[in-house]
Amino acid sequence: MDPNSSTIIFIIAAFSLGLVVILKRDTLPPKMRRGMAIVSISLIAFAFFLIVYSLFKMGTGTS
Repeated sequence: MDPNSSTIIFIIAAFSLGLVVILKRDTLPPKMRRGMAIVSISLIAFAFFLIVYSLFKMGTGTS
């Protein structure tokens, strides 16, 4: 599998997890809610890092 497609799949999955946690926050148990929120925030932050890194890498133009 291409590394770029793996990155795109991870980014979509991270944002989807964050969306699910936000939409289902009332139905999650309190202890699980906090853990899922921390995991979601960390995965979304890493996804943003990957987006910024890919933009910088695209701009370098290494051949």
